[in-house]
Amino acid sequence: MIYLDSASISDAQAAEKLGWVKGITTNPTLLAKSDLPPETTLKQLSEISPGELYYQLMASDFDGMLSEGRAAYEIIGEKTVLKIPATVVGFQVVAVLSREIPCAVTAIYSAAQAAVSQEAGAKYAIAYVNRATRLLGDGLALVKEMANVLTGSTTEILAASIKSPEEAAAALQAGAHHLTVPLIMLQAMSTHKLSEETVADFAKNGRGIWE
Repeated sequence: MIYLDSASISDAQAAEKLGWVKGITTNPTLLAKSDLPPETTLKQLSEISPGELYYQLMASDFDGMLSEGRAAYEIIGEKTVLKIPATVVGFQVVAVLSREIPCAVTAIYSAAQAAVSQEAGAKYAIAYVNRATRLLGDGLALVKEMANVLTGSTTEILAASIKSPEEAAAALQAGAHHLTVPLIMLQAMSTHKLSEETVADFAKNGRGIWE
């Protein structure tokens, strides 16, 4: 599946109109860019999103994360996916909340963390592809390693931090099941110069029922 990575209401409306975007992922940075309170933004996004809506926990202690996760579910409802950081406490929280609410472990930088995500019951393991390339040297290699570890499991890889259509396709080829990208990338992925030239040739030289 391909998701919109944004907390902008206008972006969400534009993505929904495309007809093939399956949901929306947010994070604290994206929510901070909204002029609306986070709760209001999430409620509006949940009404627009055709599928899952991801919310990332901000609390850092076990009890606080449990409370925040359940509060997010009360706001978003059945579309909720909780993004929980790949930390010792985060995995503990996933092990509890994944029994109640779908969870995605975010900020994974090793195949070992992907393995723990699976054991904790996460529905998704999120790899920041371009960021991992900058920090580790090869974000696509990370996706491949995660895919090898998760083979046969129910935990799926969501690739984020995608900077080009080519990187998006490479992440899928490396083993990612899903992508999340900004609106501008959704638009870029659906166009190609040669496609437009081919369509122009058809329009110039072809015939159809609407002439």
